[in-house]
Amino acid sequence: MLHVNAPPYAGGPDPPEGGQTVRAVAGTSSLTEQVIEAVREAIHSGELRPGELYSVYRLAEQLDVSRTPVREAMLRLAEAGLVRFERSRGFRVLRRDPREIAEVFHLRLLLEVPATRRAARHAGSGLARTLREELEAMRAAAADHDEPCFMRHDRAFHDAILAAGANRRLAEVVAGLRDATATLGASTVDRSRSLADVAAEHEPILAAVLGGDPDAAAAAMRAHVAHTGELLVAQAAAESGRSADPDDIALIRDTADESTM
Repeated sequence: MLHVNAPPYAGGPDPPEGGQTVRAVAGTSSLTEQVIEAVREAIHSGELRPGELYSVYRLAEQLDVSRTPVREAMLRLAEAGLVRFERSRGFRVLRRDPREIAEVFHLRLLLEVPATRRAARHAGSGLARTLREELEAMRAAAADHDEPCFMRHDRAFHDAILAAGANRRLAEVVAGLRDATATLGASTVDRSRSLADVAAEHEPILAAVLGGDPDAAAAAMRAHVAHTGELLVAQAAAESGRSADPDDIALIRDTADESTM
């Protein structure tokens, strides 16, 4: 759980429900971002359980911050579908929707695969150097088991490819899709694969760019994004005690197949 350097919270009315302890937050990033991360971690650890009702007041006390960043964080989590506000009662943690994850990765495949092909077709030495540096940083972070650092470089790797595709709006849309996945707290790390495994999936992308092979670069990106999506859909379904819906998996796989055409 994160810890945040913030002025002590003065407290508020006693909440009716939600007695689990969520650790205080501390750090240098915005309080809202840290509260989002703390809540996601608490959901992942079971401290905040799907279906139960919790109080914003109590959560602010447990995190030792004021109510404002907590409210802002919960609004963003509600927009992402991770929690739902209940009028005058608090918020309820929702289960991640496998279909929503499948739809996000359906869109990512439609956008990122052709963008990767275009980037590889027009790649210069600058893109190859950036991708090599980011992958090396990912490997170092994986060795240190530093997931936040790893994910920053993972994102920078993908962002460099999208920027090279010379479509700013496409890059912004994909960034929004990645933000939606991150806000949901959806991650395969230490559940379906390791950080080193994720880094390894980027190696064929880099090799194809270095080799000047646009089709191979697109195929490697397709395999990476589709694999991530399928794992996340399966994890979200398992959280609800069921197997992944074949239609959700098919949405990703069929899109991956179509993106090669």
